[in-house]
Amino acid sequence: MSERRILIADDEELARARLERLITQMAGYSVCATAEDGETALSEAARTHPDIVLLDIRMPGTDGMKAAEQLSQLSTPPALIFCTAYDHYALDAFRVQAAAYLVKPVRQEALQQALEKAARVNRLQQDALEKTGDAEEPLSIRSHRGVELIDPTSLYYCMADNKYVTLIHRQGESVCDHSLKELEAAYPERLLRIHRNTLVNTDYLVALVRSGHGRHKVRLSDPNDTHLPVSRRHVSTVREWLDRN
Repeated sequence: MSERRILIADDEELARARLERLITQMAGYSVCATAEDGETALSEAARTHPDIVLLDIRMPGTDGMKAAEQLSQLSTPPALIFCTAYDHYALDAFRVQAAAYLVKPVRQEALQQALEKAARVNRLQQDALEKTGDAEEPLSIRSHRGVELIDPTSLYYCMADNKYVTLIHRQGESVCDHSLKELEAAYPERLLRIHRNTLVNTDYLVALVRSGHGRHKVRLSDPNDTHLPVSRRHVSTVREWLDRN
């Protein structure tokens, strides 16, 4: 069985070092990255794809709970273990489906048990992944809220306006500085261009409809039953995609 990869996020260097030292003494686990705050944890999670994340809660900027909420929304989320000096966040930890909640100072026996539980959870996730094929990488963006991880399957559409692109997704809206061209290249099988300023997620594309005067719109199966204009040059591309699918 391959080693379980662990990301450690804690704003205290000594705490990170102690957890890393405890993990190196356990067979079957390795530390793939460390982070000193929630933003870095999200960036490192997008880069390294850990099986398990050890999270402190009180960290500067994006705290551990906010980072956990984003990680838990991914299609194949890592298992989450909180390691904190405070015992009154346990209910919040349960809400994001944390595998364990450890109070500092973390004892090796408790950490071992928590990792074993988290590894079992993650094996179930891996089994589901193997049945459905490879998961797409989460989209990591920097916004006014800090670093956000967005599951590509949750995207409805992307719309450019001046220098920025707005992502409309299951959790709301996010503004990012990725261009439509970059997004299109990153997810070529998922995002289809329907206009110079719009990409749609083909998972939600259900119809091409006439809107009068020779114009067309696509209809999406999102909660708002969104209709978006299609430029003349992209009508044939949309029609071909619908015919194939």
